[in-house]
Amino acid sequence: MLWARLRLFLQRNWIWFAIGLLLIVSIVVPVWYMQGMEESVRKYIVGINVASMPWGILQTLVFVGFLYLLQYGGGFASFKKSKVAVGAVSVRFTDVIGLMEAKREAWEVVQLIKDRAVLKKVGGKILHGLLMVGPPGCGKTMLAKAIATEAGVPFLSTAGSEFVEIFVGVGASRVRKLFKQARQYAKAYGSCIIFIDELEVVGKARVFMDAFGGSSESNSTLNQLLVEMDGLTDQDTNVVVLGAMNAQEEVLDPALLRPGRFDRTITVGRPNLQERRDIFEFYARHIALDPGVDLGRLARKAVYKTPAEIENILKEAALIAVRERRDRVTYKDISAAIERIELGVAHRLNLTPREREMTAFHEAGHLLITYLTHPTNDVFKASIVQRGGSLGVVHSVPREELYTSDINTLKAHIRVSLAGYVAERLKYGVTTTGVSSDFGKAMALAHDMVWVYGMGGDGLIGDFNQIPAGGMNRPGQLSEAFKEKLNMATQTLLHECVKEVEQVLKAEFHILERFSKELLAREELDYDEIVQIFMEFNKPPKPLPIEAPEVKRYFPPPSAS
Repeated sequence: MLWARLRLFLQRNWIWFAIGLLLIVSIVVPVWYMQGMEESVRKYIVGINVASMPWGILQTLVFVGFLYLLQYGGGFASFKKSKVAVGAVSVRFTDVIGLMEAKREAWEVVQLIKDRAVLKKVGGKILHGLLMVGPPGCGKTMLAKAIATEAGVPFLSTAGSEFVEIFVGVGASRVRKLFKQARQYAKAYGSCIIFIDELEVVGKARVFMDAFGGSSESNSTLNQLLVEMDGLTDQDTNVVVLGAMNAQEEVLDPALLRPGRFDRTITVGRPNLQERRDIFEFYARHIALDPGVDLGRLARKAVYKTPAEIENILKEAALIAVRERRDRVTYKDISAAIERIELGVAHRLNLTPREREMTAFHEAGHLLITYLTHPTNDVFKASIVQRGGSLGVVHSVPREELYTSDINTLKAHIRVSLAGYVAERLKYGVTTTGVSSDFGKAMALAHDMVWVYGMGGDGLIGDFNQIPAGGMNRPGQLSEAFKEKLNMATQTLLHECVKEVEQVLKAEFHILERFSKELLAREELDYDEIVQIFMEFNKPPKPLPIEAPEVKRYFPPPSAS
């Protein structure tokens, strides 16, 4: 192992030893030779050589440069080195907040790398590739660094875009150099990890019918990656490739996903309730946060948010606090930051009193139906301040993570979307163009419920979007009468939701008027203010979900045996 590390050092730095030796020979030998010459001859030779040295150096550089280009191809792009980060990392599994399921799967990879000698003894082989898939900002890069740290092996990191060039052959050459470098480290340290971010750039499915030849470079780069991972190359070294991407696995070439290449896939998803609270606590240490801020409440409000989005929310809240001349970040600053990020910057339009009043009734209708009838969502804020082209907004989020929706939840979404339209019609007898976006959401949901999810009633079961609609010269397999039946079922569903909303708003019209007056007076109502008004009418909020139990924070996990 010591000899392998010494050889690796010489391989990485041989050029400096060669330059030093060349300088010694170039100076010592001529000086020794000229010692026996006359002084006039010696001065003449030195003068001639010094005068011709710049021109000789220039000629040599031009000659070597063109020789390099002819030998390796790729034009001047060959001089551009791939940006591969080399070195040790110091990220432990305990430093990665959340991702408990992903870390458990990753720990098995760490054990395989650590126990490679035992694995080889029983005839097994270390895995060649691990694919991490998930939304951006969820911690895939950090998890890869933690794997390298816990395994105690060198870590080479690069991005898929570093292999893409307009010159044919450059990408494949960079793949060869990367794996050659990794094998040198693996021989010296027992194993090595290559981390390729944005893997879909270099690993997407190959194109074989390209009339213009534009895909030949990407194909050759992918082919070289396939060979290096499990092909004709030396397999004695333990090189593990970690790939990360935001796209789905289907975009990758099937050859890259076969056993022997990317053997395993880890889904790095968004954090749950407890993990979001831990993330808020971690990033809150870096800002002056008001002690009265309830991080558990923030975690509930940030459903489906990634760690990167949570960090951005707190940074934006700190900027808002500075603009407001406060030395601490309050809950109101964080709430304003969420709205600014999701809805845009607030700007007040010069509305007429009637427009402003109709906007208040419209948003009050959304607020009432969400609070009183929605089975999964809570109202966290209502506003008639203009943002992003909208005259007002009711900000609601799920009380907990939901990965599927039933018919009651989907109909509740439709009712909420139509509530502003119904509220305007009840109060004024007419509606405004502000209902257009609400109608779009309601129509899309109702269409999917009937056409896709089999929730339209009348015996309509199946995903009718899968049936070919036909083209210009061929009839579709759905008759016009059947399409009309589906569309009628969509309208029936919408009318049912409108009637249900009307019943609620008529029964609670006094509350509707109260909230419209509050919005006109305050412009914005937070969750606590909304609940307080509802409590005046003896309508308490729905109970919040119980927080997830605390998970153990240590690794390795307890043995299953």
